[in-house]
Amino acid sequence: MVDKDTMRRRALALIAEDGRGVARRLAAEFGLSRQVASGHLQALLRDKLVEAEGSTRARVYRLATVREAVRSYPREGLREDIVWQEAFAPALADLAENVRDIWRYGVTEMVNNAIEHSGSAQVHVGVRRNAVFTDGRVADDGEGIFLKIQRALGLYDPREAILELAKGKLTTDPEHHTGEGIFFASKVFDAFDIRSGRLYFMHGRGPLDMLMERPADAPGTLVLMRLANDSVRSLKSVFDEFAAPEEYTFAKTIVPVRLAQYEGEKLVSRSQARRLAQRCERFRHVVLDFAGVAEIGQAFADELFRVFAKAHPAVVLAPINMTEAVKQMVSRAQAGAG
Repeated sequence: MVDKDTMRRRALALIAEDGRGVARRLAAEFGLSRQVASGHLQALLRDKLVEAEGSTRARVYRLATVREAVRSYPREGLREDIVWQEAFAPALADLAENVRDIWRYGVTEMVNNAIEHSGSAQVHVGVRRNAVFTDGRVADDGEGIFLKIQRALGLYDPREAILELAKGKLTTDPEHHTGEGIFFASKVFDAFDIRSGRLYFMHGRGPLDMLMERPADAPGTLVLMRLANDSVRSLKSVFDEFAAPEEYTFAKTIVPVRLAQYEGEKLVSRSQARRLAQRCERFRHVVLDFAGVAEIGQAFADELFRVFAKAHPAVVLAPINMTEAVKQMVSRAQAGAG
């Protein structure tokens, strides 16, 4: 017999996925009657962990907000540790240490970015927690992160800034920053989104990074973070994944190749390959993730896997998630490098 806590956790997870037909889905999964399953949902309603609209079979459930805080701070003289202590820590105080550590890291890094790089008059933050996960946000009214990087690095298009951010080791102030904050924050959370101007970059725990265009310009930068309240992930495990063996250096990166492929384009030219490979020589191990890329051209493959590889023999290029068409082009280029 399934214990009550297991049933409650599963009911909450089902509601997080889709609030419709929850009683039916819960009953089918555990071999319960609809009446018994509905009883478990009623208990969650009484405990104010969920909310519901409609009646009987048409009822739709949603996770209730159990803790929430929204604050705005003048940027001048602001300290990220104060923002953490005042706005976020109280809402997360009873979660496991590894979860609090991830939130502390992500919040302080993103607030510090807003303080030192945005030029905004204010920094806006918010945290909203339910029974399954917590959402956090850090926003400013400044120039916008993608436009700032485009201007600082002399990039042709602000979309190129997203590709550079995804690689890591990118900062517009190398004297004071390592450029690791956004890279590692995007890896430790279940979901990590940056919205600025007309662009929207999404990184999740799945195989794809997504670049989307928004219907209209939005001022400043908005960073959204989400993490399961019972996550077993740790900061150390994520840092170790990208460190050189027996060292503490940031030596490995994962480059989502599809971010170099703008809508309507195919990856066929040497200039596209050079754009993708820019700054990759700063790493020892570069994973080129071809998820979402159906095919590449011969010149593109040759520039990466023969020309770049020959010019930087200390850098290991590791292509993954390749279609057969991509694999053939990569193999052909690698054979030419031999």
